[in-house]
This record gives sequence, C-alpha cells and structure tokens, in this order.
Amino acid sequence: MKVTIENKKGLNKDLKVFIDKKTISNYLEEKYEEIKKNVVLKGFRPGKVPKEILKRQFGKAVYGEVLDKVLKDTTAKALDENKIKPAGQPKIDLKSFGEGKDLEYTISVTELPKVNIKSIEDIKFDEYKVNIDSNETDKRIQEIANNQKNFKDGPENYKASKGDLVVFDYKATVDGKDFQGSEGKNTQLELGKDLFIKGFDDYLIGVKKNETKDVNITLPENYPQKDYAKKKAKFNCKILTVKKSEATNINDEFAKNLGAKDLNNLKELISKQINDEYKNSLENLSKNQILKQLEKFKVDQIPENLVEQEVKILSQGMKEDEAKKNKSKFEETAKKRIKLGLILNEFGEQNKIKVEEHEIQEEIQKQLRMMPGQEKVVMEYYQKNPSAAASLRGTIYEDKILKLIKSKAKSNIKNISKEEAEKILKTAHEHEHNHEHPHDDGKEKKTSNLKKAKSPSKKAKKVKKVSKK
Repeated sequence: MKVTIENKKGLNKDLKVFIDKKTISNYLEEKYEEIKKNVVLKGFRPGKVPKEILKRQFGKAVYGEVLDKVLKDTTAKALDENKIKPAGQPKIDLKSFGEGKDLEYTISVTELPKVNIKSIEDIKFDEYKVNIDSNETDKRIQEIANNQKNFKDGPENYKASKGDLVVFDYKATVDGKDFQGSEGKNTQLELGKDLFIKGFDDYLIGVKKNETKDVNITLPENYPQKDYAKKKAKFNCKILTVKKSEATNINDEFAKNLGAKDLNNLKELISKQINDEYKNSLENLSKNQILKQLEKFKVDQIPENLVEQEVKILSQGMKEDEAKKNKSKFEETAKKRIKLGLILNEFGEQNKIKVEEHEIQEEIQKQLRMMPGQEKVVMEYYQKNPSAAASLRGTIYEDKILKLIKSKAKSNIKNISKEEAEKILKTAHEHEHNHEHPHDDGKEKKTSNLKKAKSPSKKAKKVKKVSKK
C-alpha cells in the first residue's frame, strides 16, 4: 500500500491510496478458499468446487465483499500511519478498481485539530462544604415525626376533633334507595384531610365511639356512578372507634423505625441527607467554573463539518426561515460546544480514560434504586433504546474526566452554612436564566455534537426509611 497526502487545506486533507493488483488478488484467493469449504453445488463434492466455477457463480458478489474489506482495512491503516484523527466519517472516492486491476482511491478527511491542555493545573474552582446546624437537623426530624401519625384509642366518651382518626361503618341512600358502592366497612378517616367526600369530615367532628351519625351531603360531580353525581345522599354512620392523635416521641425507638441505629445515628443520617441535597447543585457550580476556564484553552481550528452537524441539531424542529435567522447564533454556540468537547476528549485520551460496561450497568442500577416500583419500566427503556445507554456512557466519561481535572486543578474550599448555600444557588440560578451558556446541559461528550437521548426521570420518590448509605 502506498499513501500520499495531497490538497492540505487547514484541517482538510486528501489521502491518495494505491494498492497493487497482486494484493487484491491475494484477498480474493483467501475469500474463494473460505467459501469453497462451505459451498454446495450439484455434481461436486463439498470443498471440491473449482475456483473458476465459483468465480462464474459468485464472482461479482465476492469482489464487492473483498473491495469493502480492503477499503475498510486500508483506510483505517492509512489514517493511523499518518496519525490523522478524523472529525467525522471520511469520504471515499474510487478512482480505479476491478478484478485484475490495481486499486486506487482517495480519502477526503477533516482532521481533528491540535488541542493544548498543558495548563490544567492553573485551573481554579470553588469547592463548597455545607455545614449543617444541629437546629436544622432537629427541625427536619420534627417534620418527619409530624408526618408519622400516632393514633391511640381516646378515653371514655372522647369526642373526635380535627386530626383524630375516626373508624366507622356506613350505609348510604339516594332518595331512600341503595346504590352501587353505598356501603362501607371499617372506613378510616383522619379528620381534616378531606379525603372522602369534600366536607364529610366536618360532620364527624364531635362524634363518639358507638354513636350513630347521619350525614346528608351532595355526592361529587366526578362520582364514579354517573347517575348519582351531584345528587344528595344520606350516610348512616356507625362510629366504631375514635382514635386520638398523639405527638410522636422522638427517641431511639422512633429512630430505629426509620432505619437508623439510634437517635444520634438518625441525626447523623439526616444531617448527611440535608448536605446531599445541596451537594450535587454546588458541585455543578464548581464544574461550570472549570468548564468556563476550559473554554479559554487554545484550539487551532474548529472542523466545519462538525459545526454543520451541531447547527442541524440546534435548529431541529424549526421552520426554515427561523433557522436561517438564527444561523449565526447557532454557529457561535456550536463552535463553543465543539471546542469544549474536543478539549475534554483530548484530556480523556491523554489520560487513557475509558468507560467500562460495568460502570454503565452500575449507573442503570442506581437509577433503578431511585425509582422504586418502576424498575421494570426503566430497565425496558434502556433495553429498547441503545442510544440511551450510549448517552449514559457519555455522561460517565465526562464525569470521570472532570473528576480527574478537579484532582489536578486548584480548589478553593469554602465552608458555608445552609442559608449561604441557598443564596449561592439562587444567584447562580438567576444568572443562568439571564445568560446563555453553550454548555448549559453540561454534557458535551467525546463528540460534542452527539445529541443526548432522553432518559427516564431521576427524581426519586419520597421514602419513609432513611438511607444508611
């Protein structure tokens, strides 16, 4: 194989590749030997079909297959030997080819630019440590206790009040007639929550155990039985018991019910939980500080083909006239995104950063834990959408790069209170809405024009137990 580089214009290069007919012939011989072992033709024993017969039967298809393989192998080799990293798919232009002929073709390629990342150590960023006041922890624990309702049977002749639990049987009629769903046994209502029929709770305030109470009330408009919607109904209620709402004692037993070892351990866990609520957002601020400084690194030239691809992504779904109007703005944003992606990618390659399959699976498992009850839906989403898993790979890749950059950069540790953390995040949020950043999504990957696939929501449901992790 002979390779000569022609038409060097900036990042664009043409590589002229020449492969002699003998090399092509050797590829063809190997292919015919391969198919000879498996082909079955009438009149010939397996593996004994003459090559000339095979050529007549399969010659065109075999040459096409061999040509594809030769082009793939030699293109990769030509680029590798000349240390060219392509920005996008190279274009192949066949000049001369055919069985018994030399193969000549041209590779038109846009090369990735040189990136200088020697000054990583000069990057500075703020690293926030949130100090959680013990009063904040106690306040959060009290809120949890308030939601952990504790009901006990009231004393003799105790009258139900707001916040108490009333347990009763009922039989309802409309115009003196029974209807579907008109009976209920052991119905429990926490008075004041209004979870049965709007206004029903008010009628039960003041009732006592073993008392009978008639409640005349209008059925709601959205009542399941359409014929009875908005009609007046009479509920004959037999009060079985009235349970008094008592404050939950905040002690070791309370803590153990929440998954902690004891009350002190619960306070530690809650303090960490509050801290974690600010941790990710504050880490994103640190990350954005790093990204903004990386944008100032020198990149010789931005590949135009990548800019075009990124502009197409940015203008997706727009009308043609609107896309044209915003073209220059999109091009500026595209160049910033691509530049940042090239810088991150160069740093990742120089430091041999890779994403292993187990890391992707760990991230998926993490998402499954954050969405209890929806594990099957999340897993099916990733199984049916390979691009979503690829997107996770990009996220993990960038996170690993930024983690390494942070370890090499200069951190300015700031110990702040919860109130200061909220103020910092509020200011950052307002600034974000007033200024457009090319890396707002913070997810530029190996190729910055790679569009992230949508993934299922990561918002976790509230759980009763406190995590020990």
